[in-house]
Amino acid sequence: MLLACGLLGGAGSACASDPAPDGIIRLDASRSDVGFRVKVMWLLGVRGHFGKVDGTVRLDPFRNELRVDARIAVASVHMSSSSYEEWVKSPEFFDVAAHPRIEFTSDAFPRARLRAGGELPGELTVRGVRQPVQFDLQPAECERPAYDCPIRVAGTIRRSMFGMGSHRGTLSDKVELDFTVYAIPPQHDTAPAPTPG
Repeated sequence: MLLACGLLGGAGSACASDPAPDGIIRLDASRSDVGFRVKVMWLLGVRGHFGKVDGTVRLDPFRNELRVDARIAVASVHMSSSSYEEWVKSPEFFDVAAHPRIEFTSDAFPRARLRAGGELPGELTVRGVRQPVQFDLQPAECERPAYDCPIRVAGTIRRSMFGMGSHRGTLSDKVELDFTVYAIPPQHDTAPAPTPG
C-alpha cells in the first residue's frame, strides 16, 4: 500500500486509498493535548492542559463525512502549581474521582472542512453532564492534517452548565478550550508480493 495521505486523502486525489482500511483513524494520545484557561478576578488568566487525549476520527465514505470522538483523562492535568492541580481535580471543579474523563463527540461534518476550517458542533460531557457545544475547527496548516500537523480546535464553555458554580465572585464562568490533536499513522502492509509458480 502507498503511504497514507492523511484524513484528506482518498478518491479523486493523489492517494491510492483512504487513510485506514476500516475508515477509523485513532488519535495519538502521546502527542495530543487540550489546553484550558479561566480568568481569576476577571483579569488574570490561569492556564492548564490535559496531557492525555485519545479517541477516534471515523470516516463515512458514502457521505464523505467525518465524526470525532475524543476522551480526555482528567488526571493528566498539568498546571503551574500542584495546588492548582489538586483544586481542579477536586469535587469543586472537574471532580476526577467521580468523573475521570471528559468526552467530546462531534456531529458529522464534511471532510473538506478539515482543511478549510469552520464550525464543529457536538456534545461535551463534563462531570457526567452532557451539553451541546460548538467549537471552531482551525484551517489545516499542511497537506496531511493529523499526521504532519495537528488538527486544532478552539471554543468556550461555561462552568455553570456542567455543575461547576463555585467562586462565582472571583472566577469567571467562561472556560476557554483549545484542542491540539494528532492521529496515529495507519500500519502499512510491507510484506512482499507472492511470486508466481
